[in-house]
Amino acid sequence: MILFPAIDLKEGKVVRLLYGDLDAVTVYGENPGAQAQAFAEAGCEWLHVVDLNGAVEGRPVNDDAVKSIRAAFPGKMQLGGGIRTLDNIRHWLDAGIDRVILGTIAARDPALVIEACRLFPGQIVVGIDAKGGKVAVEGWVETGEMTALELAQKFEDAGVAAIVFTDIDRDGALTGVNLQATVALADAISIPVIASGGVADLDDLAAVRDAKNKGANLEGAISGRALYDGRIDLKQALELTHA
Repeated sequence: MILFPAIDLKEGKVVRLLYGDLDAVTVYGENPGAQAQAFAEAGCEWLHVVDLNGAVEGRPVNDDAVKSIRAAFPGKMQLGGGIRTLDNIRHWLDAGIDRVILGTIAARDPALVIEACRLFPGQIVVGIDAKGGKVAVEGWVETGEMTALELAQKFEDAGVAAIVFTDIDRDGALTGVNLQATVALADAISIPVIASGGVADLDDLAAVRDAKNKGANLEGAISGRALYDGRIDLKQALELTHA
């Protein structure tokens, strides 16, 4: 399975939020490029990057920070946050991003996601953020009545590369991955699912790996705060996820 270290960007800085609250922010670094280089030197093959300001404003905001990460990281990157038009998608792919994550627009305009998959095959990921099982949009500010599964099923035959499933109730809280809900979603669709939200320790990563090894349609897991706080040793995590 793939371990995706997360770099969340707010006003050009590396941060983590608690429960997706932009006011509950911890700053972990002033230099996103240096953080990306550190992940590369540790042996990471992928990065998960989020433009938090962009997610709220509905447009790319942290361009300079993202480009500094791209310049410092030789592996692959997926990026989300405020990417809501085909021009936004093209902008980031032209900048060297390997996969873009469409979240709010996936709920608002599924047809755009389907068209994006046609234009940019293998480079479109759908981000499904759920609070109490219901899809949240606009940087997690709004929650509707659609379930995560209902949204995921809209893209079954579209060519989506993966779905990032985030349990907002656990994001940044170090309370453990909602493995039951993640595996249930993965088993109900054909698109690979990436677990996100709540990773607290190596046991959480091992649980995702074991579920994948038993046949769950999981691509990997995203880890943020636990890596930055030192609760997870990155070298050990990479060894574990490659086992």
